[in-house]
Amino acid sequence: MNPFFSRIMALTAGDRQADRVVPPTGFTVKLTVFTSAAMAFLAVFALALSMATGRLADRWSDALARTATVRISAPEGQMQAQTDAVLNVLSTTPGVSEARVLTDEEQRALLTPWFGPDLPIDSLPLPQLIELTEDSNGYDAEGLRLRLSAEAPGAVLDDHTRWRRPLVRAAGRLRTLGWISILLIGLTTAAMITLSANAALAANAKLIRVLRLVGARDVYIARAFVRRFTGRALQGAAVGTICGMIAVALLPGEDSAGGFLTGLGFKGFGWIIPLFIPPLAGFVAFWATRAAALRVLKEIN
Repeated sequence: MNPFFSRIMALTAGDRQADRVVPPTGFTVKLTVFTSAAMAFLAVFALALSMATGRLADRWSDALARTATVRISAPEGQMQAQTDAVLNVLSTTPGVSEARVLTDEEQRALLTPWFGPDLPIDSLPLPQLIELTEDSNGYDAEGLRLRLSAEAPGAVLDDHTRWRRPLVRAAGRLRTLGWISILLIGLTTAAMITLSANAALAANAKLIRVLRLVGARDVYIARAFVRRFTGRALQGAAVGTICGMIAVALLPGEDSAGGFLTGLGFKGFGWIIPLFIPPLAGFVAFWATRAAALRVLKEIN
């Protein structure tokens, strides 16, 4: 049988005599359970943020990628002629499925967040905006710019590239920070469990010496600590994960958050992913406790 699975079977089998070596209560118990619960709670939020950031940026990027804007700046007498020229160019451009002129109300709605609702749009020399939507094949942006410069010198194509790139870059960095946070949470959990195991071993040094006198091997003693601390880590991580998932589920939705928290949280089968946190916490506790126990047992004479 594989040595790893042999250790797992020995871990789950239990041994009452060996388990007496590990204190069933005390600050090490509370520290292990609390640390596992707190780290699992934080891991749920880090995971939710990492996943939601990617979805949100992809949605924004896709929305911007499917649309573009043509801005026309021309004297009042030439505005209509250039608008008609741009519409004619767009109607004959492969890859452009739709082009429409934005109304004054739509342009006012775009400017309201910046200048307020009382903006006198009728008295301002605002450019005319035309929104175009591309089809699945897409269009040649550079070719379209050349055609517009020839047919309507006052028209400028904005394909939202400068908006998409920062979004994708920011999303990638946030996603990376989320995974780094999860890694740091795992390392912190291992460090705290190691400290708890060291304290428990040091507190039971006399009992360990007695067990050695009656023939107990270090592996037998270490197994008791590994079994007890892994169980505590599993319990704490399970509680922390459940609390974290409940907290994420209670976050305001898209409507109540005004779109700012759109997509934050887990979606669909994504709710299954946090359930892997307790087993991972148990895995970390298993190896951290085993390494700490074997090291400390070598130091105890």
